[in-house]
Amino acid sequence: MATAGLDDIPLHPRRRLLGTASGGATSIRRGGRSDTASSRPYRPGDHFRAIDWKSSARLSAARDDDEFIVRERHAEETPAVVLVVDRRRAMALYPPELPWLHKPAALRTAAQLLLRSAVNQRSLVAYLDFATHPGESDAGVPYWRAPRAEADAWRSSLREGVDAFLGGDFDAPDDNLTRAFEFLASRRLAVPLGSFVFVLSDFIVAPPPELLAQAVGRGWDVVPVIVQDPLWEQSFPQIEGVLISLADENGENARRVRLGRREVAARRDANEHRLASIRAGFARLDLESVVIGSSDTDRVHGALVDWAQLRLELARGGTR
Repeated sequence: MATAGLDDIPLHPRRRLLGTASGGATSIRRGGRSDTASSRPYRPGDHFRAIDWKSSARLSAARDDDEFIVRERHAEETPAVVLVVDRRRAMALYPPELPWLHKPAALRTAAQLLLRSAVNQRSLVAYLDFATHPGESDAGVPYWRAPRAEADAWRSSLREGVDAFLGGDFDAPDDNLTRAFEFLASRRLAVPLGSFVFVLSDFIVAPPPELLAQAVGRGWDVVPVIVQDPLWEQSFPQIEGVLISLADENGENARRVRLGRREVAARRDANEHRLASIRAGFARLDLESVVIGSSDTDRVHGALVDWAQLRLELARGGTR
């Protein structure tokens, strides 16, 4: 793989988990998944699903104050790393020979780095998109590779490349990210508490915030990976007076225009505001987004490492 020689992306969880968060150790527990290791007072960052409501009610009544008890369990599930990939037509608008970001290549680079890191850190891995995969799924139908059941196949695939999992068409419906979160909600028992859900998209067509909030509420660690051309989508070049061809986001309805200075400035402001708004929307949900503007392995790796470093600083009590 092209990622050989690069350090893995550390996967730091947002919430405390008993044991190793990314599957680095085998559980020593016996019995059912409800086995409790210990109880302790609630601490900021604990998930509400870990609260022992009956014990909390008894303690609160005894002390005449609100007190919460958290159940710590033996490592009952290995958190998964789920890749959700936006494969709508606009994500593959420009072929690689043109001087714009070739998003399929950027998606592939990011996916390779994340998959390799997940497998090397002994996490379960899952994959979801809504594109056509010849012989397996049609456009609009979930192409789902669940965690746990496919673990050996993922490890084999990583030795041979990830083409088998990322080789579908770019024909998913525009609302495929919305469908993805609705689908994951229907498979929530297959995605353990604390699992990472990396969403790779330009987010120009974004899922509703309430679906993201519901995913966070289920204890999933949602990580938006924003893939946008740094010049034409994150900003806009100084091309006033130059005759150019403009089209809609699907590459249709092209027309030849010559933009003036004010039009260029307006487009730049609009693009920069759009990216800032996308990131601000994620921040309101307490999600740290990653921005990728290249398919170069070193640059993509650097962006993901910066995200991981921010995660580590926040876990140590730092601020954004």
